[in-house]
Amino acid sequence: MVQQSRPSPQSSGPAGGVSGKGVRSGQGNGSKAAALTPPSKPRGLLPHPPRGRRAYAAIDLGTNNCRLLIAKPSSDGFIVVDAFSRIVRLGEGLAATGRISDAAIDRAIAALSVCADKLRRRHVTLARSVATEACRRASNGAEFIQRVYRETGIALDIISAQEEARLAVLGCHALLEPGNSPALIFDIGGGSTELVLVDSCREGAPHIVDWVSAPWGVVSLTESEPFDHADPADRLNAYVRMRERVADAFAPLARRLPPVESDIRLLGTSGTVTTLASLHLDLPRYDRQAIDGLIVPSTSMRAISARLSTMPLSERQKLPCIGTERADLVVAGCAILESILDIWPAQRLGVADRGIREGILRGLMDRDGVKM
Repeated sequence: MVQQSRPSPQSSGPAGGVSGKGVRSGQGNGSKAAALTPPSKPRGLLPHPPRGRRAYAAIDLGTNNCRLLIAKPSSDGFIVVDAFSRIVRLGEGLAATGRISDAAIDRAIAALSVCADKLRRRHVTLARSVATEACRRASNGAEFIQRVYRETGIALDIISAQEEARLAVLGCHALLEPGNSPALIFDIGGGSTELVLVDSCREGAPHIVDWVSAPWGVVSLTESEPFDHADPADRLNAYVRMRERVADAFAPLARRLPPVESDIRLLGTSGTVTTLASLHLDLPRYDRQAIDGLIVPSTSMRAISARLSTMPLSERQKLPCIGTERADLVVAGCAILESILDIWPAQRLGVADRGIREGILRGLMDRDGVKM
């Protein structure tokens, strides 16, 4: 069986290279559901191979996606040996009911069952599995966590928004453009968006200076502003309202941000930025090697966002790298991205196809004494 790494809910941040000193609390931290640990049952652990050959795993169950990454250490980080990603829309309807729906639970458990099978087949010895905004908000989040454990053996840890931001920074900070100027890292999720101001002048992982978690992601914002996809005026008005909602949520951090300099840096990790970067390159299909680490002019990302916001749903569905699964959510992502550029008008945007899972893996390997 896989050894699950489960930090206690009261201190859900494992030791790592990113300092949380001076961080201000964002919205949506903590969860009543997180206080309920999965039922204990005997777990036979696999014999531990030498550290350099062990397989480690990270599962990130978000409001929209379920993602798995399995890796082994290497001299310059780690080598991915297996990965899995599926859109499960765990947070679908959550804003209206306050609960995770039965259909969403079934989708998530089906995806997590695939993950559990991969953990066994890859002989993973240490894993950490986290759940984020949907489970933080849902009144039945604890029951969902228990059912996942009973049916898949995966012990999900409902992490705080602060821990979510920390892991995202730990996972993608290496792609920040070199420099000594202030840097903002953001993660547009399904149920929330984390903005993190970092000081990257020191060696290693950057120091978190300030942060905020806004309760708007591509799912929650889309559901907050329903509109007629066939009506151009209604689409435009909804997009304006989305921008206003997000701007209000970002306002507390915006007032604390340092004066904007000409060479400020910006790095984004999320399906929104990777999708828009794919459109920027006019890719016929998604290509991680072309996207991860790409630097895109912010003006291009704004232009693509403006174009998508005016398109009918049927046209967005035909675009490569969007398709039917993301077509209804991408507009909300564009609204969030433009609102970020409003408060942090960097000339260029770094794009990362990495984040929470990579942050988890680095934390697991570091705690296991792996030299990277």
